[in-house]
Amino acid sequence: MVAKVQRHRQIIKLIESGRISSQFDLAQQLSRVGIDTTQTTLSRDLTEIGVVKSAAGYQVLSAMLASSNEVSQMDRTATLTATVRRLMLEVAIGGTQTVLHTPPGQASALAVEIDRVKMPGVIGTIAGDDCIFIACTTNNAAKSVARRLQSISKGSTASQRRSPAHS
Repeated sequence: MVAKVQRHRQIIKLIESGRISSQFDLAQQLSRVGIDTTQTTLSRDLTEIGVVKSAAGYQVLSAMLASSNEVSQMDRTATLTATVRRLMLEVAIGGTQTVLHTPPGQASALAVEIDRVKMPGVIGTIAGDDCIFIACTTNNAAKSVARRLQSISKGSTASQRRSPAHS
């Protein structure tokens, strides 16, 4: 049986090669190198590694397995900062929800990073193609999350994002 870390490294290698278009393809490629896995395990692995499927295919959001299974909170925050600055176009608040807009096909990438940081007051995220709903515990938590994300995005240029919607 192949260790989880070895399986994760092989998955990252295959995805970064650009030859993977589906979980079925990934399972076949893994099998060719002697790693047999179930769809359930593969799905869990993709989530743990930080793989999302976008219009461009599967993408690894963070190289989590450099030498350990843990990524520090500082690394997660740095990754969130870079992702927000690259992808967040607009933020709005609606009751206990914070709503973000991204370029088409990029919402999942940003939602994964928001989930990883485990922001106080965030229950979870739902990502569509270019929109993310962030469920928060209270109205104040939604406002706090929106303020934090707006603050993070301030490092981006005006041409990279539209002006925030009113809250």
